[in-house]
Amino acid sequence: MADSQTLHGDGISVVVAGQGAELVSLRDARGFEFLWQAGPAWRRHSPVLFPIVGRLKGDQLRHRGRTYPMTQHGFARDKLFEWAETGPRSCTLVLTDDADTRAHYPFAFRLAVTYTLERQQLGVAIGITNTGDEPLPASIGAHPAFNWPLLPELPKDAYRLTFAEAEPAPIRRLKDGLLLPQSWPTPIRGKTLTLSERLFDDDAVILDQPAGTSVRYAAEHGPAIEVSWQGFEELGIWSKPGGAPFLCIEPWHGIASPVGFDGEFSDKPGLMLIEPGVKRSLSYRIRLEQGAR
Repeated sequence: MADSQTLHGDGISVVVAGQGAELVSLRDARGFEFLWQAGPAWRRHSPVLFPIVGRLKGDQLRHRGRTYPMTQHGFARDKLFEWAETGPRSCTLVLTDDADTRAHYPFAFRLAVTYTLERQQLGVAIGITNTGDEPLPASIGAHPAFNWPLLPELPKDAYRLTFAEAEPAPIRRLKDGLLLPQSWPTPIRGKTLTLSERLFDDDAVILDQPAGTSVRYAAEHGPAIEVSWQGFEELGIWSKPGGAPFLCIEPWHGIASPVGFDGEFSDKPGLMLIEPGVKRSLSYRIRLEQGAR
């Protein structure tokens, strides 16, 4: 793949693309691929969501009396990042504001994404620095898509998510990409969410007040994945409505605009407001379990 880096560690290898700073392959020591390979159902692997998560009403950002076009999940996933550091086990990619980004998002910023391999784990560190002279309103989200099922011979409903803590809080839902005002009883029973395609008939399952900071994706046997996070405040779980062979486990800091919200971007619920000269750091990890196959 052009403009990409391959990292190798103990029991894990990954490929990262410069386009979007996107993770595009995640394999264990035996070469088993855990990551969705951007098939026809969805043409992405693990996009970086910035400077918004979800949608804004009318796909417009409002700031000081002006409107700026801003499509779902922001522009970072479609921008070419610069390689700031590369090595056999880690790499850092950077995106900074330019004339194109300012036409959509009138703020100065530096977004850095660092991938680091450890034993059976991939760590992803994200740093957002306000390089301007006014508060920086921003959201950031991870969007890794994993093969579902991981083993093709297993049915999808053999898989479950097991959370580190019981998750009794209600969930939120979207309509046309915007956050509905009401909440719904959680489909999580204690710590366990049994997966099925019907779960996503109404789009993503959103935990806007998760109790824990990790979740394990597995069947009774075979490969498994644990995703853990720090600094993120929400969790999205998504697959394409109607059925698709992937499952996204998405730590977010930020959420789609509420239905009806049409105010100043900096007033949108869920944003980070980063002061000038300040860096905000977040991270998540993906731990692989080979399991018996």
